[in-house]
Amino acid sequence: MSVETQRNGGLSTLELERNGFRELRGGNLGVRIASTPEEIDAAQALRYRVFVEEMGAQPSEEAFRLKRDVDEFDAYADHLLVIDHAISSGPEGVVGTYRLMQDDAAARLGRFYSESEFDLALLHKFSGKLLEVGRSCVDARYRGRAAMQLLWRGIASYIFLHRIDVLFGCASLAGTNPDELSEELTYLYHNHLAPPALRVKALPERRVEMLRCDPLTIDRRRALARLPPLVKGYLRLGGYVGDGAVVDHQFNTTDVAVLVKSELMADKYYRHYERRLRDALD
Repeated sequence: MSVETQRNGGLSTLELERNGFRELRGGNLGVRIASTPEEIDAAQALRYRVFVEEMGAQPSEEAFRLKRDVDEFDAYADHLLVIDHAISSGPEGVVGTYRLMQDDAAARLGRFYSESEFDLALLHKFSGKLLEVGRSCVDARYRGRAAMQLLWRGIASYIFLHRIDVLFGCASLAGTNPDELSEELTYLYHNHLAPPALRVKALPERRVEMLRCDPLTIDRRRALARLPPLVKGYLRLGGYVGDGAVVDHQFNTTDVAVLVKSELMADKYYRHYERRLRDALD
């Protein structure tokens, strides 16, 4: 349930962190898995600052009281952290985070977070290993290339260590008016729709159509430029989107399902780190 007790092939996630997924560095910044309650708390505090105070999400009573973005999924997930060692090598240095939940952890809880918005029946039938990602955010002062690259490197290392086959989650576009996002949603649907075997669909009662205008009339370059950096990152890795979007009024966003087959990340990340990771595990 916690980072110390989740198991993978006889090794806890924390043990894998110490023996295999060692911190990856880029200058003063490093990326690693949270290993203490204090570090997870720092990630939740960062999420609150970004999602609630900056982006206007509506916090629960508990979140407002604690000034932390918290939910029941946190205890079952691993928390990837970007640390600025110039500030601190501990909780005070947390400047970026990403929540990672494997399918066995979701089975213990009873569901994935994304299932409140999307029908994941196709993924549940999938024979490979799944990883749900979400709650990604970076402190405003660090939203350059370095922090996001470290997060992607960290995810790639995690996928390699845990032999993940498909990464998926909810990706958010700012705003709750789909008509104002018509070009972006249409572009995603027309150019990056998932193949049938992975084409998860928005829940019928929450579904918003993504094909909102003639795809031949949109400015593709402008639509792509308007997409959030995280969504563009998924697309650069060969990612897909599901069928249908969902308006999330609590977080002031319109969400799409994103999916990436881990083999598509191989050329960009795996080969570069595979030897180092394998040597670390020997």
